[in-house]
Amino acid sequence: MQCARAWGPLRPLLTTRSLLRAWSRGRLDLSGIYPPIATPFTAEQDVDYQQLEQNLLKHAKIPFKGLVVQGSNGEYPYLTEEERVEVVRAVRRSLPEGKLLMAGSGCESTRATVELTGKMAAAGADAVLVVTPCFYKGKMDGRALIHHFTKVADSSPVPVVLYSVPANTGLELPLEAVVELSQHPNILGLKDSGGDITRMGLIVHKTKAQDFQVLAGSAGFLMAAYCVGKRP
Repeated sequence: MQCARAWGPLRPLLTTRSLLRAWSRGRLDLSGIYPPIATPFTAEQDVDYQQLEQNLLKHAKIPFKGLVVQGSNGEYPYLTEEERVEVVRAVRRSLPEGKLLMAGSGCESTRATVELTGKMAAAGADAVLVVTPCFYKGKMDGRALIHHFTKVADSSPVPVVLYSVPANTGLELPLEAVVELSQHPNILGLKDSGGDITRMGLIVHKTKAQDFQVLAGSAGFLMAAYCVGKRP
């Protein structure tokens, strides 16, 4: 699975300091490719930090814009909170200068998500990826999700990227909720892993006034999403 901005051309890599300056001036630019890395485990089911470092050395040889840590491929539901934070900290230490780190910080409760988001930022995340809470998906209508993401974005020290992955959660972030959330100054964009190109095109169109960034959450529809959103 790969992640790429659904509109706009690819741009040069930014250094970490440049990323901070860019955010202080306005919206952080997410254009580029962000592979969602796996979390390696030992035979004893502990996080294999040595293998993680070896994997990162291989990623460093490819000109990715950055990495997604603890997306779905990162198997974050099987990690403790301490492990989730330590994995992000380990990736930050090994990540080459100029690479952006997007860390998954979504939890089922708003309070837990706010707390973990702060810890991910302190561990070195440049932005956080917040998945839709889904255990009580029958109650997670647009109003509830807008409330959840707004509270998280209000408290987050780094930009927030919404994460809709209905294949795993059984819940798709409603389009109108995305449009409303796009107006929040600390919500940067959406990683959409649903694969509905028409929906992605509508989101790009309806949020263009907000400079909202739409990310394709799978290589299977990466090119189609890029063509839908690409500006002349």
